Amino acid sequence: MFKRTMIAASMAVAALASAQSMAAVVGGGATLPEKLYNGASPLPRLLPADFSYTGVGSGGGKTAFLTNAPAAINQPAGTPVDYAGSDSVLSQTELTNYNNAYGTTFGKLIQVPSVGTSVTVPYKKSGTTNLQLTGAQLCNIFSGAVTTWGQILNNTDATPIKVIYRSGSSGTTELFTRFLNDSCPTQFGVSSTFTVASIGAEPANSQAVSGSGAVVTAVNATDGAIGYVSPDFVSANNNAVVARVSKNALPAGTAPLPSLANTTAALGTAPVPANATERANPLKWVPTFGSAAGDTAVPTGTNQYPIVGYTNLLVGQCYKTAADATAIRNFLTDLYTGVKNSTIAAHSFAVVPNTSATPSNLAGEIKKAFLDNTYGEGLDIANVSVCNGKGRL
Repeated sequence: MFKRTMIAASMAVAALASAQSMAAVVGGGATLPEKLYNGASPLPRLLPADFSYTGVGSGGGKTAFLTNAPAAINQPAGTPVDYAGSDSVLSQTELTNYNNAYGTTFGKLIQVPSVGTSVTVPYKKSGTTNLQLTGAQLCNIFSGAVTTWGQILNNTDATPIKVIYRSGSSGTTELFTRFLNDSCPTQFGVSSTFTVASIGAEPANSQAVSGSGAVVTAVNATDGAIGYVSPDFVSANNNAVVARVSKNALPAGTAPLPSLANTTAALGTAPVPANATERANPLKWVPTFGSAAGDTAVPTGTNQYPIVGYTNLLVGQCYKTAADATAIRNFLTDLYTGVKNSTIAAHSFAVVPNTSATPSNLAGEIKKAFLDNTYGEGLDIANVSVCNGKGRL
């Protein structure tokens, strides 16, 4: 009996490994959209069936794609890395290093948003089901400047605040610290690593965890805990589970929740690349919200949740295997023409603005530049003239 069980287990592992190895288009990275990309029963899968995606964190995804290192997304040596997911936008240094190392052989990279997201603030505090916080209060909580819930709730509650934050490099952390930096630049910088963004020591009563799911588990395990996580790991419309948040103080019960509607309204405040120079720059295609150079101002409307951003895709303009280029093009076409909208909404993410009624119409501009070559600038994926002799493996 034991032998048969071991054989069955071995066959199951082999089947899984075989399915992964047969994936035509291989990628990985951020855990924030992992459930969306791979599906999470009963919710559907965003990625096509022949795409694989391994959630390891934004840092791992960027490393895998930018340095051609499949081990960073837990793939065997020699596996081509076709794309990556990251909530952390590329830096100029990362882009320059990639161009210097692979621009001649692989061709240009493309960085585009896949879906819009909020960063929710889950909490567990007995007796509190209507938590509302400002940017300044979040700064004080996550820096350790306040240590008890009474200091936040303006009462005598001595329950310790336990801060749960992401360990390692996390795009969710980057989105969150961008918001904190806007409210309190002397307490937080902007980084995908919480311990780097935090100016000074981390709160004494804090816990670092790996992955989005672990944040929710840790928060739920301790009365007085608070953290930050993507919307599909929590009930984003439930104030008893996540905090209402505003940049500035608002009357009780009026700050926005991280609902899909409030997230969409906030994302729509960002402009799109305005000219050929901006369209040719991969750093211009992912709007960020904060007060750093190039950021869009943090949204402050009563229907605009302020901690928002995009989870992004890194793809190549050129691929050695024509089928890979076709698969990437087909997926992005579906993504930016609304075919995937219902799947995205089911996971509580926001679609990239894709109608002329939305001022930014970012999806429409992405399609024009990288799929249709509407502007005649040669940025489109698999452009024959540009990709001649070049391409990711």
